[in-house]
Amino acid sequence: MLITGASRRSGIGFAVARRLLDGGAQVFVQGWTPHDASQPWGADSSGTESVARELGTPYVEADFADPLAPARVVSAARHALGPIDVLVVNHARSGLGRLSELSAEEVDAFLHENVRGSLLLVKEFAAQHDDSRSGGRVILFTSGQHLAPMSREVAYAVSKGALHQATRTLAEELADRGITVNTVNPGPTDTGWGLGEHDPGRVMPFGRWGEPDDVARLVAWLCSDDSRWITGQVIDSEGGFRRWS
Repeated sequence: MLITGASRRSGIGFAVARRLLDGGAQVFVQGWTPHDASQPWGADSSGTESVARELGTPYVEADFADPLAPARVVSAARHALGPIDVLVVNHARSGLGRLSELSAEEVDAFLHENVRGSLLLVKEFAAQHDDSRSGGRVILFTSGQHLAPMSREVAYAVSKGALHQATRTLAEELADRGITVNTVNPGPTDTGWGLGEHDPGRVMPFGRWGEPDDVARLVAWLCSDDSRWITGQVIDSEGGFRRWS
């Protein structure tokens, strides 16, 4: 299994990797520590190497702003583990920015890393699967932009919306190779970037924010044979998030 965006212990990628490892999977992770270090919310200082060491997995540092990075990441994972049957595209360029604050360079950066990088990863993953080797899982990640406005994160929301819209098309494209494609919206999840400092109050009916392992449980199920009949779906895993409360 190849999991991108697994460079922070408090992040979703780490939780997914740990849950899949606990289930007996072989896992390869990608991260890009400089992106985490640049975030104003504060990121784990340890970086991808330390996280991978703790997980006991091989890893690669790769910046998906580079159009050649997806091919290198899939190649590195194959070299370490052999053919890859599961691709979890968890990485994302994150950042705030309203419409009036956008620049062409910023829009391009979100589209290149979140959309182009994800599509090319799926392309390279699918290229391993032909008539002699079929079957596999792709799990993408979106955000809540299809459920409510995200006006403080315009470029991010648009890039995540593109993956949402790509889900059915990719699922159709890869169905004949036995590959399912699904997308997860994890909802408000406390990944160490400040959400936990706010009271969930009325907006979270179970009295807490989402935890990375909540998402990891769903991803693990989508990776399993139990989900073999599910493809082309965008699944909201939000704990009953009440946006308008």
